[in-house]
Amino acid sequence: MTRLLRSLAFNLAFYLNLTLQLIVFAPVFFFVSEERAWRIVKNWARSSLWLLRHLAGVSSEVVGRQNIPAGPVIVASKHQSYWDVFALLPELEKPTFILKKELMRVPIFGAFASRMKMIPIDRARRGGVIASMIEGAHAAVAEGRQIVIFPEGTRTLPGDEVEYRQGVYRLYEALGLPVVPVALNSGVFWPRRSFLRHPGTIRAAILDPIAPGLARQAFLGRLRGGIETSSTDLLREAVEYDPTLPIDDAVRDRLSGGRDAPAA
Repeated sequence: MTRLLRSLAFNLAFYLNLTLQLIVFAPVFFFVSEERAWRIVKNWARSSLWLLRHLAGVSSEVVGRQNIPAGPVIVASKHQSYWDVFALLPELEKPTFILKKELMRVPIFGAFASRMKMIPIDRARRGGVIASMIEGAHAAVAEGRQIVIFPEGTRTLPGDEVEYRQGVYRLYEALGLPVVPVALNSGVFWPRRSFLRHPGTIRAAILDPIAPGLARQAFLGRLRGGIETSSTDLLREAVEYDPTLPIDDAVRDRLSGGRDAPAA
């Protein structure tokens, strides 16, 4: 019951905090400097982490910040929950997230995302998606920004084996930038399509960057191998620390070594 009540308190506070900040800052957000706009956005992210910790009992830890090179870079992160978005925001100077086009239609939020120059993609559109994404990425890089992409394309369940989409390699190839992989275990504490938030510590590991110039198979193999192996390690640590965390057969199989992360 305590977990249910704490989850309820967090969810209400999280969405209320987001809504109120959008409304309160809307009159000035589009007129302040870019530096001030980033301060507003990152303060929202930090306030969300604060609410998650104090209401739901879920702490957050990000290690490996020293692996992020200065200047433009591609950040390729595993994606298991909304935590992956607002936890990464404070770690990067001026991140540009590649996100689904539908989010740009959300009232006020879409306008904020447009102001911060996020890159929307239409996943239902067959032709031109990659070209449009690369065009937006080139513009962001020219401004010294970091490109954040979730190579799985959507949120996945812990233990799931999902093919990485071609977009991350096309960015890597076109931009000629290092790619910084990010592994995490957020899905076991913030499950997809679940109301509950499970107490503990969500951990993300920023891994060694992958230098430009690798061929497709070599790049995807290294990227996926690094992210999946490290994410499994983080998941194992979480479950060993708290065996009561809810996990399914796919997770048990992965942790037992029955499902290794396949090469791309």
